Amino acid sequence: MKKECGIITVALATGLIANAAGKKKANPEPHPDQPNVIIIYADDLGYGDLECYGAKNVNTPNVNRLASNGIRFTNGHAVASTSTPSRYSLLTGEYAWRKPNTDIAAGNAGMIIRPEQYTIADMFKSAGYKTGAFGKWHLGLGDKDGQQDWNAQLPAHLGDLGFDYSYIMAATADRVPCVFIENGKVANWDPSAPIEVSYVKNFPGEPTGRDNPELLYNLKPSHGHDMSIVNGISRIGYMKGGGNALWKDENIADSITAHAIDFIKENKNEPFFMYFATNDVHVPRFPHDRFRGKNKMGLRGDAIDQFDWTVGQLISTLEKENLLDNTLIILSSDNGPVVDDGYEDQAEELLNGHSPTGDLRGGKYSAFEGGTRIPVIVHWPKEIKEGQESDALISQIDWLASLASLVNARIPKGGATDSYDKLSTLLGKDKNDREWVVEQANNHTLSLRTKDWKLIEGSDGPAMIQWGPKIETGYKGHIQLYDVSTPGEKEDVAAQHPQKVLELEETLRKVKENNYKLK
Repeated sequence: MKKECGIITVALATGLIANAAGKKKANPEPHPDQPNVIIIYADDLGYGDLECYGAKNVNTPNVNRLASNGIRFTNGHAVASTSTPSRYSLLTGEYAWRKPNTDIAAGNAGMIIRPEQYTIADMFKSAGYKTGAFGKWHLGLGDKDGQQDWNAQLPAHLGDLGFDYSYIMAATADRVPCVFIENGKVANWDPSAPIEVSYVKNFPGEPTGRDNPELLYNLKPSHGHDMSIVNGISRIGYMKGGGNALWKDENIADSITAHAIDFIKENKNEPFFMYFATNDVHVPRFPHDRFRGKNKMGLRGDAIDQFDWTVGQLISTLEKENLLDNTLIILSSDNGPVVDDGYEDQAEELLNGHSPTGDLRGGKYSAFEGGTRIPVIVHWPKEIKEGQESDALISQIDWLASLASLVNARIPKGGATDSYDKLSTLLGKDKNDREWVVEQANNHTLSLRTKDWKLIEGSDGPAMIQWGPKIETGYKGHIQLYDVSTPGEKEDVAAQHPQKVLELEETLRKVKENNYKLK
């Protein structure tokens, strides 16, 4: 009997070992030489806002270091001139204008990227990577708009989109709820102060910036942004409760950076992908005291300094863990810059000769180049020859497919439909231009940009942003054509080049119909 039990025990053990081996083989096994990948995504950082892009009045030594030891792209483009659609497109490889309700999201928006959609995080997980997201999200949480219970586990969150770990802001700093969300739950949730959020009406007895300006001890609004007050700053939307979970704006950069550093250390022995989306230099600009008064441009300049510091912290951690050499870092921004975007921070008055867009026209929200042409820096010491500059025409829409090529991940049919493999250009192996890039303005006006030409669709709308920022929209009732071999979009030459207009119009039509493939 004992012998029989022994046989059974051995058989069970053998079966368990075989089963475990089978399961191990079923999971993806990354190649030991595969690089870590970090996307550093700044917020409202313009083409002219970094020292290595010729900026005045700012010092960005850590970003400069990435540029001097990697590739600085001078013709890189976000997909849209506002936050939510740019982020949607980068993370899914699909143009946001193909999907309804991808405009600037409220803080209580339901998930805009749905769990069944393929994401860049899904792609890295399929290649055996650990995945993490940190900082600004602004793509909705929970299943439906306005129906989140912020006091419990959210039924739909970043864990459903391929991220193993997330520590994020639901939207952005000027919108409620003003709490961090960690793996789908409010971080440091305070049971004595349950959270309620509305974008329709205020909660009884709750002060607002509009009615109680005396409570705005940190920043006052210049336009809008006059609803619920958190940390002496009024926001967009209404919020009640939060207690110990409420963030302090001056600590946001420290908090997301600390969590990102922990993620790096915890996953240093296996390849990881990190989406690190900072709040700088978006409003409200309220950096930590140690950055205050260091920049002649005031709070906006201080926020750029703070952004550079966060970059330095990540670099330093990678160095200490002996990971920097084999970590691919891509640094960029979600859209172009804006100066006065809703708070009295003297950003406009203190520019002192600084041009956030460099020599480009327009800015955030705009159909002009200043809205979507952004800094792009790629750094990977193991593979990229240092000190390169590339004027290749590139778009963030291609990052998903390009990085899939890097890690030998297969994109499923129907996934990342607008994303193309441009890895060789991204890594400086060539300077091949994308045939065209598509850009989306705030009112959904689309532009088609080639290396030398830019066509802007005709659209109804005011010539200038109406709610505060002094930015040209680029909206006109007729098609515009610009020769962008010279920057600035100074002269509409559509009348002089009717054949080029027809050619680019036809291309854009085919792109809209999803009937045009890149060569």
